[in-house]
Amino acid sequence: MPKIRKIVTKNANELAEALDLTPADAVEWVMRHSLTEKIIDTAKRNRLTVSEIAKGAKTSRARVTRILKGDTHGISIDVLLRVLGAAGQTIKISYSKAA
Repeated sequence: MPKIRKIVTKNANELAEALDLTPADAVEWVMRHSLTEKIIDTAKRNRLTVSEIAKGAKTSRARVTRILKGDTHGISIDVLLRVLGAAGQTIKISYSKAA
């Protein structure tokens, strides 16, 4: 049986590099994670129901439930942004040069 080598990464860029993915993938992971965490935090803090968020974001309750569980695989960034808006948040984007 082949040995499995453990790889530890410190950030999304290192993870993408370890998996032989592009820096663009790392940027998407960071943004997706940040949006998801903010949605979850805002929904909990404001005691929003799945139905309220889904109606405001014009998406399904099933999709909102997945997002609130941290499962955003297959959910586009634009849907995450709509859900964040429906939860009562806005977003401010800043850019910096990739390392």
